[in-house]
Amino acid sequence: MKKITYEIAGMHCVNCAKTIEKSIKKVKGVKSVAVNFAADSAQVELDEAKTKTEDIISAIKEAGYEAQEVTEAGVMHEDHGIHDQEINDLRTLLFASVILSTPIALFTMIPGFDIPNEQVIAFILATPVQFWIGWRFYKGAFFGIKNGIANMDLLIAIGTTAAYTYSVATAFFIEGEMFFETSALLITFVILGKYLEAITKGRASEAIKKLMGMRPKTARIIRNGKEIEIPVENVVKGDIVVVRPGERIAVDGTVISGYTSVDESMLTGESIPVEKKKGDIVIGGTVNKNGTITFKATAVGSESVLAQIVKFVKDAQMRKAKIQNFADRVSAYFVPIVVAISILTFIIWKFVFNADLAFAITTAVAVLVIACPCALGLATPTAVMVGVGKGAEKGILIRGGDALEKAHNVTAVVFDKTSTLTKGKPEVTNVIPVENTREKDVLFYAAIAEKRSEHPLGEAIFNYAKRKIKIPDATSFHAVPGQGVIANYKGKRILLGNRKMMTNHNIRISKKEEKTILMLEKEGKTVMAVAVERKLIGMIAVADVLRETSKEAVTKLREMGKRVIMITGDNKRTAYAIGKSLGINEVMADVLPEEKASKVAELQKQGEVVAMVGDGVNDAPALAKADVGIAMGSGTDVAMETAEVVLMKNDPNDVVLALRLSEATMDKIKQNMFWALFYNSIGIPIAAGAFFSSFGLLLKPEFAGLAMAMSSVSVVTNSLLLKRFK
Repeated sequence: MKKITYEIAGMHCVNCAKTIEKSIKKVKGVKSVAVNFAADSAQVELDEAKTKTEDIISAIKEAGYEAQEVTEAGVMHEDHGIHDQEINDLRTLLFASVILSTPIALFTMIPGFDIPNEQVIAFILATPVQFWIGWRFYKGAFFGIKNGIANMDLLIAIGTTAAYTYSVATAFFIEGEMFFETSALLITFVILGKYLEAITKGRASEAIKKLMGMRPKTARIIRNGKEIEIPVENVVKGDIVVVRPGERIAVDGTVISGYTSVDESMLTGESIPVEKKKGDIVIGGTVNKNGTITFKATAVGSESVLAQIVKFVKDAQMRKAKIQNFADRVSAYFVPIVVAISILTFIIWKFVFNADLAFAITTAVAVLVIACPCALGLATPTAVMVGVGKGAEKGILIRGGDALEKAHNVTAVVFDKTSTLTKGKPEVTNVIPVENTREKDVLFYAAIAEKRSEHPLGEAIFNYAKRKIKIPDATSFHAVPGQGVIANYKGKRILLGNRKMMTNHNIRISKKEEKTILMLEKEGKTVMAVAVERKLIGMIAVADVLRETSKEAVTKLREMGKRVIMITGDNKRTAYAIGKSLGINEVMADVLPEEKASKVAELQKQGEVVAMVGDGVNDAPALAKADVGIAMGSGTDVAMETAEVVLMKNDPNDVVLALRLSEATMDKIKQNMFWALFYNSIGIPIAAGAFFSSFGLLLKPEFAGLAMAMSSVSVVTNSLLLKRFK
């Protein structure tokens, strides 16, 4: 199965998205479809053996819309011709509509502005507005009905046709009030709204455009001993790339010569430049500050970190929040109900209150055009697009609207200790030999045992020892999760681990040695015992440095009312000492890696909505089990499938920022939905003339259409206010 994204032009409301979705689902081999009205795009999961991308594009065209595939190569291109063309088309239609409609408005709406053959001229001007400029609404209504969905186009088509047809009748066949200006201005105002909506919707994805704009257009490479400049698309893996001070790094690679500092804020949001030397990784799109470096290209095109981030954000903006289901359900029934209210309005005014035909038609048309599901359909996706984009700007990758919604409800935050609250780079602080043993011997045997270990504590011991002594290889090595390691060297069995390991292998620890261990553990250090041939020879204490912002993050989370818990494999004494230094009262200690997920489940049974914060590798099961998995990212691996939030800066403070951003986004969604529903609740009765008898309040159809169009623009604009989030 493969996921393919398509850009779509011509959607006018959320029901248009449903029309497209329904049409695509009919294609054989399609597993799932997600159409985003706000993003003007569709993401389709399909079986390539059964379905071709041309089949999907054909299905979209059959639904009445234009589409093009976003290829992997095109992920990093800023050219969105199909959307730009739609904006240009709307601009042309708007200009023509204004030119044709203005004269009609002048001599039909302004008293004393009379000209000969007024009705004929009005007919001549209104007809192209109705059937050329308004053709998009007839087309959309036809394809909507064809797919069994009533959309906004149907409301506009019925309303304007009713006004136009009645005006033609009064102009040439019967007596009565002519109102060509109603249909003409109504179409003009709706086109104006769609034009403004298209522009403002484009601003919702500015974060992606900024990211894409960070990739340089060219790269300077060395080929056949010569330095040449080529388009960045032509760089291949293995090319030797030269970057001078002030230039953007073209692609991902590994430095082979030179020394510099690089501004990686586009990736991490961190403004302090990072030093780079031989062997270090550089990322395409980052800025080389003050030195010339040469590096070997290791990832280009869609494989680059920047392309992965752009794809991550684009995919995230396609994912719906559950709250959007409410809007979708309302929109599904909205149009038929509005048509029914419009018919009822006409009947009541004409046959109950004996109003003249023109008045009854006017109120019925006003009801049709003022009530549209556009604003409701835009309420959620526009806020999600801006929220996800804002997160990306700050180095926080959020996997869609559903992740934002769940993060908003989090009540408990569980931090894994190592590489999350700590830097994950522990250092040896104490080497304590027992009687008749040298410190050098303790280090020697401990380093042999840990030479092949990938555990951070083991690496700390090995790196510390290799600076002092030469370390041979063990003849065998075996890691015991949650306890330590067992190795053999020249027939001697070496044990290095915690109390549990020593107890399990009947290694005696004296009271004096136990007292020393307790003292070190109270200092927050992890102590490991070293035994050779069933005899304890010493202890090694290791401490992992806390991240500078860990305590601050814990404090902020508690101020937000969140329950903060630390989970670790450390023994209780060490764990509580570290927890106390951070201000964490709840600590889960002696927890094996495979037990973390069950600990998360226990909290969920207590009614907590849990966010699990881990390093994204060892904590994968717990991240998956949590309501919201938050992974510390390295800045070079953004494809952490188990996490719903990836923190590119490895900064615990960004956990706070992610939760605050989710709250701000959900607030915007709720505001948007309230105003969209409130607008229709008030607008429909006014348009129907419910307040005409008491207050003389009546809304002409053309101004009802303008109000409807502006409601959509106001929702998008309100979502854009999220850009101010700090």
